[in-house]
Amino acid sequence: MDIRAYVVSRLSRISPRWLPFADVATPEVPLSRLLRLSLFQVTVGMALVLLVGTLNRVMIVELAVPASLVGGMLALPLVFAPFRALIGFRSDHHASAIGWRRTPYIWKGTLWQFGGFAIMPFALLVLSGFGEAASKPLWIGQGAAALAFLLVGAGLHMVQTAGLALAADLVKEEDQPKVVGLMYVMLLFGMVGSALLFGALLDPYSPGRLVQVIQGAAVVTIFLNGLALWKQEPRDRARAMMIEDASKPRFAEAWKGFAGGAGATRLLAVIALGTAGFGMADVLLEPYGGQALGLSVADTTKLTALFAFGTLIGFGLASRTLGRGGRPLALAAFGAMAGAPAFGAIILSAFTASAALFAAGTVLAGFGAGLFGHGTLTATLRAAPKSQIGLAIGAWGAAQATAAGLAVAAGGAARDLILAGAGDGWSAAPYLPVFGFEIVLLAAAAILVRPLLRNERAVETGGPGHSFGETLAQRAG
Repeated sequence: MDIRAYVVSRLSRISPRWLPFADVATPEVPLSRLLRLSLFQVTVGMALVLLVGTLNRVMIVELAVPASLVGGMLALPLVFAPFRALIGFRSDHHASAIGWRRTPYIWKGTLWQFGGFAIMPFALLVLSGFGEAASKPLWIGQGAAALAFLLVGAGLHMVQTAGLALAADLVKEEDQPKVVGLMYVMLLFGMVGSALLFGALLDPYSPGRLVQVIQGAAVVTIFLNGLALWKQEPRDRARAMMIEDASKPRFAEAWKGFAGGAGATRLLAVIALGTAGFGMADVLLEPYGGQALGLSVADTTKLTALFAFGTLIGFGLASRTLGRGGRPLALAAFGAMAGAPAFGAIILSAFTASAALFAAGTVLAGFGAGLFGHGTLTATLRAAPKSQIGLAIGAWGAAQATAAGLAVAAGGAARDLILAGAGDGWSAAPYLPVFGFEIVLLAAAAILVRPLLRNERAVETGGPGHSFGETLAQRAG
């Protein structure tokens, strides 16, 4: 049986009513092709679950690695996050002998992910001092683990930025927010499925199973990304002739034009604050569930699935609202405000010892993150002309990933500092101040976006003022 044909046929049978943004499909770009392309997002979701969900719990609880070190490892991809804008810009103007723009970057990022996963399991065992690894110098484990996380993180940024830009290239300009939204819905499906699968495979936990799971993720990444890229990007003969074209724009000039748009800096700041507000708990939710509520590895791994489920609901609602003329920044503000009761419920679960309340707060946090992410992504996409789609997606991703990396590192360090001061007291004490600070960050994002909301409302009602997207498009036009 042809595996590729089987996978595509199964994906194409999914009813569009269950897939937000599925109405973007056309006879020229059918849903089966878009869903096959979206497999790169499935592998990105799988890697995110493994890094932020499963591995941080295993390293902190089972392998007894300090949370500050874990947070630092998970924040290492931050080194490459600011380069997402550069990656997007380079893929906008890349010229190869084959005539591809996006495919070389996606495949290069895939190979980096594979290399990181190949190193990672053994590096973690050395880092934790497991078995014979206890006789090895600590710096070997730290260096190898750092390299593994760097490779996976760099690969993630490159694959996702160029992949989203390729998805936007395949459809009409007015459908670009929809198709990018579809890609993110498939990211969430990948996260939910991977979280459930990893939870099942690691129950009960053993170091050998951890090695098998990570190595399996490496193989699946290569296979699915190869399948996603097959016959997607058309070969452009004219572009192949432009390899030595000296008239290509420079990144500094393109970025100056992008950042100079009215409200651009404020929007990027809103993205950073909101992402940090939702993301600071990424490294702490699973250890918090294990230590404060006594949940198992399998149970805490499923928390990632709950968060992704909430995010999927948020994306679906955002899709429906924007399809009826809703304002993306208004959705982003509402999503940020939804974070306050979400993290309030997570904090309260420690006082009531309620796993159900903890799960409900996790779903609500995911819901708010979905609204916020879709709203800011759509606003950023509307800011750019077709020739700068990669740059726009890269700028959004750079702000988001940089803020997420800093938040993860800060969250882990804060937990360790509070734990050192509190001693052997209440197991939930090191986590609650971090969750409270997330509420403050989300409130700041909701306040900072208000001037942009007024501009958005003025444009909608025909009053004075220009939206961020309109102003930038005019400058670039």
